[in-house]
Parts: sequence; C-alpha cells; structure tokens
Amino acid sequence: YMKAKNCLIFGGSGQIGSFLIRKLTKNNLKVTVVTRNVHQKGLKIKTQANAGYIDIVEANIFEEKKIEKLFSEADYCINLIGILYEKKNGNTFKNIHTIFPTLLAKLCKKHDLKHFVHVSALGINDAVDSNYAISKLDGENNILSNFSKTTILRPSVVFSNSDNFTTQFMTLLRRLPFFPLYYSGKTKFMPIHATDLSNIIYHILSNRIETQVVECVGPETLTFKEILQILLDLIDKKRLLLPMPLPLAKLSAKFFQLLPKPLLTEDQLRLLNYD
Repeated sequence: YMKAKNCLIFGGSGQIGSFLIRKLTKNNLKVTVVTRNVHQKGLKIKTQANAGYIDIVEANIFEEKKIEKLFSEADYCINLIGILYEKKNGNTFKNIHTIFPTLLAKLCKKHDLKHFVHVSALGINDAVDSNYAISKLDGENNILSNFSKTTILRPSVVFSNSDNFTTQFMTLLRRLPFFPLYYSGKTKFMPIHATDLSNIIYHILSNRIETQVVECVGPETLTFKEILQILLDLIDKKRLLLPMPLPLAKLSAKFFQLLPKPLLTEDQLRLLNYD
C-alpha cells in the first residue's frame, strides 16, 4: 500500500487552485492548501475535494517558520501565487514574484522535495519595461538556481467560468457605451482553460517530467479585440470598440489604477504592448 503523496499548494484559493485541487485529490494525492484567511476562503477550498484528502492551513506568506514546518511532510510544492497590481500593504511584485518563490525553492531543496511546480507567465522575456514582468523573470531565475527539480509553467491568459480577466471585462462591457482598445486591440493571447493547466500540472508530477520551463497555451490565438468581440456576443450586446491613442491610454491607466481593484495600471499597459 502506497502512502498518498502530499502536495503543498500556495495560492490554492484562486481560480487555478480550485480546478487543481479537484484534479489532484481525485487522483488520490493529498493536498495541503496554504491560505491567508481560512474564514474567507476555507469553505470554498474545502468543497473542492474529497474529505480526508485536504488540509487547510492559515499562514501569511511571510511567516517563514510556519511555512517551513509544512515542508517536512510534503512531497511536492506548487506555487500559484501571483498579483497583477501592487498594493500598499507589502504585496509588491518583488515580494510576491521574486522573494517568496525563492524562499519556496530553498525550502524544497532543504527538505528534499520530489518536485516544485511554479506558475509564472508567458511573454515576460520581452517586456523589459514592465515591473511585473521583471519580477516574474527574477523569480524564475532565482528558483532555478536554488532547486533543480523545478518546472516553471508559463501560461497565457488563464480562463474558466470564474476567472477575473473575462468577468471583469464583461461587467465593464455591460456598463460602458464604448470600450477602449489599447494598442488598437492587436495584442495577441492564446487563452488556456484552467482545467488544461491543472491537467498539465498533474501530468508533470505523475510522470516526473524534468523539463524546466513549459510554455502553456490554448489552441487559439486571439487578439484583444477578438476576445472583447467574443465576450460581447456572450452577453448579447453591441459596443463601440475605440482604438485609444497612447497618451490617452496612459491617462486612463493613471485613473483606473486608483480604484481599489485597479482595472488597468500603467504597468499593465506597458505589458499589453507585448503578445
């Protein structure tokens, strides 16, 4: 009888997390999900898995001792934590995308884990003027220099029935009479479904895949404009899609990033310049 392997998941309460937890526990892997706030996220996470196959631990990502204890019982570590904008309370790109993943890689090495899967992002190599991209790339490099049994996944936009990307845009498309197209809406994406990404992660762990960087994309290449068009069809609305000159786009980003959940930041605008 083989003891069920234990996966330590950081960032398990997001959209990829819920698909991944279902996939892993269905295949008899035990999952320990680390979350900042059990009361807020606990129930949502619990309902994703077979009872007995899931543990939820409350920890802030800066509580090193608490986190290290979890590594002593883990076989695999999966990091899904990422942010699209920085907050005033210490959630900086550098903390979240560089320092924290580096710590995880060091703990994986120290406790001799079988595999570390880290979810990064596609297209960050070219975006040299985006702090988001720089922090992700620094994180990748630090991880690989600390723990060789790592696979870094670089997905394009991840979508599902509950993702932020499409739901936020749908809300906006419903409310606004027109919609701005940044860079004429020509930025290309290859959206991948959260189920596919979860299957890839399971495949990597169960087949001991040793590839260090895997780019994960869906079957279709769509421009930003085409994605908006699809969303408009879904909500059955007609909207004017207006290409926006860059100075105006920058101004709108300045305004949007003041919102509690920024719709667009200046850094994201720079990122949209790259496919």
